[in-house]
Amino acid sequence: MAMALIAIIALPGELTAQSERNTNRPSSTAAPDAEKGDGDMQRVVSTPENGTSATVGLDTAETRERPSRQIWDLVKASGGIGVLIFLLSIALVALIIENLFRLRRGLLVPLDLVEELESCVERNHFDKAEERCRSRRCLLSSVVLTGLREIPFGYPAVEKSLEDAASEQSASLMRKVEYFSLIGNVAPMLGLLGTVYGLVLAFRRVAESQGSAVAADLADGIYLALMTTVMGLIVSIPALSAYAIFRGRIEKLSAEAALAAERVFLPYKRAWMPRVMEETVRSHDS
Repeated sequence: MAMALIAIIALPGELTAQSERNTNRPSSTAAPDAEKGDGDMQRVVSTPENGTSATVGLDTAETRERPSRQIWDLVKASGGIGVLIFLLSIALVALIIENLFRLRRGLLVPLDLVEELESCVERNHFDKAEERCRSRRCLLSSVVLTGLREIPFGYPAVEKSLEDAASEQSASLMRKVEYFSLIGNVAPMLGLLGTVYGLVLAFRRVAESQGSAVAADLADGIYLALMTTVMGLIVSIPALSAYAIFRGRIEKLSAEAALAAERVFLPYKRAWMPRVMEETVRSHDS
């Protein structure tokens, strides 16, 4: 994703170079001269006045091969800092793919498991429900398993354990998502480092030439400065966007898991409330 944007940046340069090459091609009416004594290119141009032909020398700089603008060439031209940013972009793509498969509702809060656990709790088969949670590990099963351990202490203890377990599981899911924030903050810092380093190279050329440096002498340093800045931003923007998206998804799935866990223990709550009321009445009568 990130490097595809770099390819888009390089595309206008490739199109410009291609159009210039097409423009510099000799026309169909021109023919190369037979003489090859000198190194300059020549072509035959017909003059309409006398029908004769004349050779016109072409500068060899026009026919010189232009520098490649492939993605990897751009990365190499940006130096070691650009290579580091490129590696961060690969890590970013891998993290996005992993979290797209990892943070799915059907995987973390499966509806069939909710119905199965609810049926077990309704029939007071707590051991079977605990065994089912252990055999199918997911966000929902981890939350429900914590609540099953608190059943001997009453529904208030179960409810409190469900809230704590949901928060803990949400924090666990967020640990890998934090890497998006890390990449989003480190990439522009590396780009800024490349900017400063490129300017240092440019001004060093000025110092070495005692102020007589021309634009061509400064081009490499300025190119490095601008290219690393662009690469850092290209990686940072999708990384921070992915961080916000996946963080919101985790919060949503954690809330759904908490609600599903409460639904699982709803039969136990309905059976527990009359017993509590009955015990309260007996204590008042005594």
